[in-house]
Amino acid sequence: MNYTIITGASAGIGEVFAKQLAQQGNNLILVARRKDKLDQLATKLTSQYSIQVETIAADLATMESSQEIEKHVQEKGWAIQGLINNAGFGDRGSFLDISLDRQLQMIQLNVTTLINLTYRLLPNIKKQSQPFIINVASTAAFQAGPNMAVYYATKAFVLSFSEALHEELKAEGIQVSALCPGATDSEFAVSANMTDTKLFKAGAMTADAVVKKALRKKNKAIVITGWKNIAGVWSGKLTPRVVTRKLAGWLQA
Repeated sequence: MNYTIITGASAGIGEVFAKQLAQQGNNLILVARRKDKLDQLATKLTSQYSIQVETIAADLATMESSQEIEKHVQEKGWAIQGLINNAGFGDRGSFLDISLDRQLQMIQLNVTTLINLTYRLLPNIKKQSQPFIINVASTAAFQAGPNMAVYYATKAFVLSFSEALHEELKAEGIQVSALCPGATDSEFAVSANMTDTKLFKAGAMTADAVVKKALRKKNKAIVITGWKNIAGVWSGKLTPRVVTRKLAGWLQA
């Protein structure tokens, strides 16, 4: 029996990934800190669809979490067909106004855990049919972001890493994709203190629409959601970086 692992599955885009994959008949392993939320979602999905849903409660912002998940997968003998590295967070504020501990946790979760978990699970994924990896990046990956400096930098890393892995693994039939949503109506915006920014006031996509495109286009190296975001990314390629970073800072105000 094959499973898809979704990190950060208790809310937001991760929860929507779980719902849409369940509708498609996929067995799931849901990972997040909040076990009660995971168990509630698992119960709901198994009652609606003929699938298996497992849960793993783990604090992915710790170094040990990836090893614990790998050990759990090995002990249970689960076959991992898909990995969706969705867990992550951001925070708005100047570099010195956000605590160093919070910013290092951001790097740990957004970058280090993603790399660690992918490395540990990839040998398992390689053995399955139609395997895939989706790494949730952001349109923030395409430019520097004043007032969210570390967050933007982590997403640039995720994008670059995902593109490279896409090229390395495509000959083996493994689809690797970087999902790059823009402003999305989800729990992320609240925790990142971004709901009152110009970026979100200009309009946000639904998580349903973002996930639907991510799953439909998971064979693509880069998936940008929404025509405004696509236009913004492409116009940014033609614009001097001094302009794009000033614009990014303005949108966070």
